[in-house]
Amino acid sequence: MKPMSYAAIAALCAFASTASAHEYKVGDLVVDHPMAFETAQTAQTAGGFMTITNAGGTDDRLVAVEADFPRVEIHTTEMDGDVARMMQLEDGIVVPAGESITLQPGGLHVMFMGLGGDPFEVDEEVPATLIFENAGRLDVTFNVEKRTMEGHGGMDHSEMDHSNH
Repeated sequence: MKPMSYAAIAALCAFASTASAHEYKVGDLVVDHPMAFETAQTAQTAGGFMTITNAGGTDDRLVAVEADFPRVEIHTTEMDGDVARMMQLEDGIVVPAGESITLQPGGLHVMFMGLGGDPFEVDEEVPATLIFENAGRLDVTFNVEKRTMEGHGGMDHSEMDHSNH
């Protein structure tokens, strides 16, 4: 077998990285890599994460997320001493013009509530619709990935009590 050229290897690597990444576009917004972590069998909630980039000249706002769960909310995490509290952001999340925001464990996130005995499993796909104030509706798929302590932080939403929201 003939050895591959550096150009061929680079092209193959570029294809592999774009094939595993997934992004969605609506208007001036790009939503990159919506994902969630696998959950425990008894989990009633799961967090959704992504990066949203606004390439436009006007701020936009993620105002809601729809998915096939009893409740889906946009949350932030606030620390009270050593205790993390999830707080619903009823006004959504501003995506400033020319900037990116990252929804990640320990910070901003989508909260899927009421899993009802159907945990998120690795390689599962969770369809959802993001609703932006200006750009409108965007159908996305949250890919469920193996939980790691690297890259996306280590906060586990699956065992937290969100019943007071």
